[in-house]
Amino acid sequence: MCSMLRPHYHNLRARSGPESELVMRIMMRLTAMSVVVLALSVLPSVAQSNMNAQEQGNLKFVLDWWREVIQSRHVELAPKYQAEDYIQHNINIQTGRAGFVEVFGSRGEPLPIAAELTNKPTVAFGKGDYVLVVWEREGKDPADPTKTYKYNTYDLLRLQNGKVQEHWDYALKTPKIPYGGAPDGVDYSKVTFKLSPQEQKNLEIATVEFKDILQYGHVELAEKVMAPTYIQHNPNVPTGRAAFVEFFSKIRKPEPIKAEWKDAPEITMVSGSYVFMMFKRILMDPDDKTKTYPAYWFDMVRVDNGLVQEHWDSAVKTPPAPQ
Repeated sequence: MCSMLRPHYHNLRARSGPESELVMRIMMRLTAMSVVVLALSVLPSVAQSNMNAQEQGNLKFVLDWWREVIQSRHVELAPKYQAEDYIQHNINIQTGRAGFVEVFGSRGEPLPIAAELTNKPTVAFGKGDYVLVVWEREGKDPADPTKTYKYNTYDLLRLQNGKVQEHWDYALKTPKIPYGGAPDGVDYSKVTFKLSPQEQKNLEIATVEFKDILQYGHVELAEKVMAPTYIQHNPNVPTGRAAFVEFFSKIRKPEPIKAEWKDAPEITMVSGSYVFMMFKRILMDPDDKTKTYPAYWFDMVRVDNGLVQEHWDSAVKTPPAPQ
């Protein structure tokens, strides 16, 4: 039980007499409050998302797939979760369920299936037929290999006919291996979601940051849409609104703001406080500079009380310039 409720709970238990029925009702309310507080502390991402029953079921399905097939290496269970014609956008993995099984089946012997994920997602929610999972990772600091730093990755899944049908993440091409991935399996222009009025407002606020500030360079708008205590998870950008403004004012020059994006997101999802956008980037092949390949970057913010409070993206720490 939440510690801040214990003294009141203890005092109520000490009472007796005709007030006992009222006491019991108050005790039950406090107990229910403590359960809610505990749930919110354990699952902050779920508490701030806005999922219906189907979306909650989709999220559970994807996390069970991850726990059983990927974490525990039971690739024989892949048909339970993945469509045979599973579409893979990670450039290093062949598309199709068979390509997935080949890669993940080579990562070691199966492990006992744990009841929970070893590494729990930072944020996870379902929206329509899509499920988003954002992870916190730890890597070696390129400026000092004796130190580590935190960064984020994501996985976006599309479900169809009760199976995982399509997958996106931000994967850089590994040198010296064949191309994997697949052409897009959906028409992005037709991927839309029903939003609540509050979700629509959150999207509008996030769009100011991602389009008007970051693409058109109007950092003066940060005061209108970003909290002073803005939390930044990009390891190359300092946290806080003032630090954000100082950083981007040095590398962005303001241009007249237009209605259209310079670089529009392929998919936009909003669930409660969370606004997620996925952008397609065309990158140079590390083995052949005449070739390019697609990679799928993400940006996500948490909007509460009418302001962007927190930001995540695909960035890893930039190595220091050679001297």
